[in-house]
Amino acid sequence: MQELVQNQKIVDDERKQVILEILADKYCKQILHNTLEKPKSAMEISGEKKIPISTVYRRLQTLYDAKLLAISGSINQDGKKYFLYKSKVKSISLHCDLEVTSIEIVPNLSRMSS
Repeated sequence: MQELVQNQKIVDDERKQVILEILADKYCKQILHNTLEKPKSAMEISGEKKIPISTVYRRLQTLYDAKLLAISGSINQDGKKYFLYKSKVKSISLHCDLEVTSIEIVPNLSRMSS
């Protein structure tokens, strides 16, 4: 069964600016790409992409605040909270003609479960 992909056009100038800043940040792009297929923990992201863990946590918060990242949580056998992060975007298209910037987001429709 084929799903209809509904692209999201960004019209708010403030949101556009946030997305442009995220696209300019190599760590944010690496995290989004790394969590595209399946949810991962901050430690997994840090280890796989060789990004310092403190930087991973800061970028995860930035991406979550921008509504580009989903978070799911559970509790492991030791009773500790365990969070997984997954990209909510499959791609971001940008068109700029020096007067108007248009941004379109293609959502990541793969499931959050690991």
